[in-house]
Formats: sequence, C-alpha cells, structure tokens
Amino acid sequence: MQQELTRLQSEFRDCQKLLNALGNETRQYLLYVLLDGPCGGRRVIELARRTHLSRPSISHHIQILKEAGVVRSRKEGTCIYYYLDPQDGEIEKVIRLFSHIRRVMRAAPDRSETDELQQHGRHLK
Repeated sequence: MQQELTRLQSEFRDCQKLLNALGNETRQYLLYVLLDGPCGGRRVIELARRTHLSRPSISHHIQILKEAGVVRSRKEGTCIYYYLDPQDGEIEKVIRLFSHIRRVMRAAPDRSETDELQQHGRHLK
C-alpha cells in the first residue's frame, strides 16, 4: 500500500499545474467557451466579449491554461488564436491519476462501521 501511495503522490505532482488551473471557475468557463468555439480558436477580444472579462484578465487566465498544457495558440498575421490542444497528454495524466485514486480507494478496507462506532462512542461520553 505504501508503494501505491508514493506513486499517487508522484502522480499528483505531475498533475499539479493542470489541477490548479482547472480549480478556477473563470478558467473552467474559458475552457467551455473554447470548446464551444470554432476549431481554429478564438482571439482574446472574442473571449472578452463572450465572457465579459477584460482583455488583460483573459490573457492572464489563458497564460495559466497554456502553462498547464491544455491551451495552445497560433498566430495569423498580427492575430493570435487560442484553442484547446486535442493532442494534449495532460488530460490523460489527470484521468490516470483519478483512475489510480479509485483503485486505491476500492482496495482500502471499509471504515464505515468504525466511523459509526466512533460517532456512537462520542455521543455516549
């Protein structure tokens, strides 16, 4: 079991940037807007119109999503388009992490009776 927990700790570290990026509601909404947009991506000004956020705020959040490895950009002349990276392995890392968590949790002993006994014992004191 200790080996599994050590492996989980390593997997959490590998996913930390993405988990932090996805933990913010604004970035979650930006991902939704990018998913709902054209395949070629959206410019910051379009994202600002769709989200009612300022362009600097959009740029800040997009940069975090880029660093987390889920958003990419392409340049066309002076325009920069942002899009979700369909080849991205970062999402796969998170999927593996949560699958591993589920396996560890299923292998853990049932503690529900212990919890009930502890709760009952507290009420008797």
